[in-house]
Amino acid sequence: MNIPVLIAIAIVAALYSSVGHGGATGYLAILSLLNVPPREMASTALILNCLTASISLASYSRAGFLSWRLTWPFLIASVPCAFFGAMVKLSEQQYAWLLGSVLIFVAARLGFYQPADRSEPRFIENPKLPAALAAGAILGFLSGAVGIGGGVFLSPLIILMGWADTKTTSASAALFIIANSISGLLGRALAGTLVCQDILPYLIFGLVGALAGSYWGVRLSTGRGLRRVLAVVLIIASAKMFIPHA
Repeated sequence: MNIPVLIAIAIVAALYSSVGHGGATGYLAILSLLNVPPREMASTALILNCLTASISLASYSRAGFLSWRLTWPFLIASVPCAFFGAMVKLSEQQYAWLLGSVLIFVAARLGFYQPADRSEPRFIENPKLPAALAAGAILGFLSGAVGIGGGVFLSPLIILMGWADTKTTSASAALFIIANSISGLLGRALAGTLVCQDILPYLIFGLVGALAGSYWGVRLSTGRGLRRVLAVVLIIASAKMFIPHA
């Protein structure tokens, strides 16, 4: 097993878990350098996604940042739509440009976003139910189509719409990612495309990174700092999508 690759997995897990994300795009980028077969690469990334986001969710939930009333409308619409979205077949180039375009858009929005004073302390302003259901369905389907958990879509939406503070958003995003990733894995299992080999070292290093990142995200970072980290994460992920197809 390549030690630098395992260290890279740990770094990705730490960076993404600090903002409540699973890190699927980062894991896919790393695994692609090893010429891992696409089915195995996607399955491994989704499993790592579940691990990283679960650690993050546990940390944010234990710290009191998880809001069920904010999260559940997105979940009930996104999970089935993610399952059906996974059935859409995209070419490699379509996948890269679709995901890269979305990530760079939300990164730019977050980079220039100036929150109101109330964005720093905890607050929750639940979206109207139809809006949350529609957003969950669209984001779930898009997440399923590109093979990720969807936190990179949900987090900017909640923050930019002013529905919750950053740490509450991170907790919701982590739960959103876990649910959609499990839905994607079930879809792959039913389709016979769930392939996992030699995943244990990845899980161990991913666990270490996720524990460190979630600790830092919950206890040491301010809301403004987390937004900046999130913007950097999205830029890195979008670059990984665009560069191979430039």
